[in-house]
Amino acid sequence: MKRKLIVTVFSAIALFITVSSCKKESNADENKNETKTSVYNSNESHNMGQNCMSCHKQNGSGEGLFNTAGTVYDSLKTSTFPNATIKLFTGPNGTGTLKYTLQVDAKGNFYTTDIIDFGTGLYPAAQGSSTTKFMSSVILQGQCNGCHGVSTDKIWTK
Repeated sequence: MKRKLIVTVFSAIALFITVSSCKKESNADENKNETKTSVYNSNESHNMGQNCMSCHKQNGSGEGLFNTAGTVYDSLKTSTFPNATIKLFTGPNGTGTLKYTLQVDAKGNFYTTDIIDFGTGLYPAAQGSSTTKFMSSVILQGQCNGCHGVSTDKIWTK
């Protein structure tokens, strides 16, 4: 009798652990498929200046798989610049076609899980309230804080 009771208890525990772990995996998978896009005045983002794709990637701990993300700073490069706009053009210095526009949130971060087709390259611009700063070189991916603030100047505007 005791043996049956012990087997039943252990079976119930094993079933509970299996069901619980499946729920966690399911939630993690749902988070990966979440649509996430920064919007003006939102303060949901975090880790300003960090490489967003360190977590928001396949099998990463962040919610959503970011395609493009980064942080915009003020002209002194000491504080983030809220509610700026990131624009991606097919030509340098705002020439060619404007392909994508991303809103920068209240914390200075921009991000999207939407597909950005970089094709043969896009040219970014950071538009503030009085200045638009153009990146002179072409980009082929959107991991902006992977270089900016690390090996190249921070993204900034005013």
